[in-house]
Amino acid sequence: MVDIATRVHNHNWKIDPIVRSLIDTDFYKLLMCQSIFRNQPETRVTFSLINRSKDVRLADLIDEGELREQLDHVRSLSLTRGESTWLRGNTFYGKRQMFRSDFMEWFEALRLPPYQLEKRDGQYELTFEGAWPEVMLWEIPALAILMELRSRAVLKSMGKFELEVLYARAMSRVWEKVERLRAIPGLKLADFGTRRRHSHLWQDWCVQAMMEGLGDAFTGTSNCKIAMRREIEAIGTNAHELPMVYAALADSDAELAQAPYKVLADWHEEHDGNLRIILPDTYGTAGFLKHAPDWLAGWTGMRIDSGDPAEGAEGAIRWWKERGEDPTNKLVIFSDGLDVDKIEALHRQFAGRVKVSFGWGTLLTNDFRGLVADDALAPFSLVCKAISADGRPTVKLSDNPNKAMGPADEIARYKRVFELGAQQALDVIV
Repeated sequence: MVDIATRVHNHNWKIDPIVRSLIDTDFYKLLMCQSIFRNQPETRVTFSLINRSKDVRLADLIDEGELREQLDHVRSLSLTRGESTWLRGNTFYGKRQMFRSDFMEWFEALRLPPYQLEKRDGQYELTFEGAWPEVMLWEIPALAILMELRSRAVLKSMGKFELEVLYARAMSRVWEKVERLRAIPGLKLADFGTRRRHSHLWQDWCVQAMMEGLGDAFTGTSNCKIAMRREIEAIGTNAHELPMVYAALADSDAELAQAPYKVLADWHEEHDGNLRIILPDTYGTAGFLKHAPDWLAGWTGMRIDSGDPAEGAEGAIRWWKERGEDPTNKLVIFSDGLDVDKIEALHRQFAGRVKVSFGWGTLLTNDFRGLVADDALAPFSLVCKAISADGRPTVKLSDNPNKAMGPADEIARYKRVFELGAQQALDVIV
């Protein structure tokens, strides 16, 4: 196991790459990329960095030259032979050859496209524009780079012994969480922490801790590189990016209303089993379920990713019952702002009523709260989202209005089309 404190202390060569592999990314990005490669290869999309935590002034903390070096390094990467063999030949979700040959040939030849970087009012404006299958693969490495450069900036002035104590305290915190979690009967939990991790080494350490401490209760990681290295399951399905872009491409209100279902119809043709997971909240869960086609009720489960998670799960249970489905056979994946208290409470409320699973993100792989002066390593909310498609703005509404994004006039239109009523504003923790 790597001595993380020593490794952090010895940043004394010209560039210490944060992202060293194109598969140091979340599994759902590759699954979605293959679907987009098949269904929307010519669509032009722009992604942009969005820092929801304005008090964290990234451009004041992170050197622009160092950021450019890290981003340029990612542009030099391509799949290794071992990575390609793993993607082509490994079994994912019980399916061999998940990734088709035409997609793999394209991916093996890929280099990520250029980026645009500017500073404005203490923040970085980082954007990526190009063909959708190419630019979408910038999201995870861009976030991982900025999060880790922020960590490095805070840790730069610390001596080796101070770093050793810091990481010992952080490790103890993770292990205390493990000890609480392994007391939960029937727990199923995966690592979803790539995007806003403290560092790659720290995420890998957390995954190893979960493997040893939770055994079969730990179902895998969203990070493909770590899944390959540690020989565990790669976990993930799809994300808000798909309906956001499909909706932006709609030519009328009627097409807009159907866009979230068109996404899932395309997905339905490619995947089955545990990959058929509904993510209903992009434009409000209630409206999505009200107008959902009957065939969606037969899907395996639902991911709850915004709003009150208990209300979301209760709504899913009611919807399945109304459609003649047995909720006890359905999978509910909770994945928004989780930590141990919330995991314990949600498991108590829903175990036995549905199949419960958790995708644990930032507060697994980046919980250094209170461990340094001024809480300078506290996690914050940084995202990289598709902001336009073929020149049209994208919109996300969510079940939490504090996560909404898009131009005001388009947000108003989407609220009307998707019949979005009053919503409860909740703090965005991460």
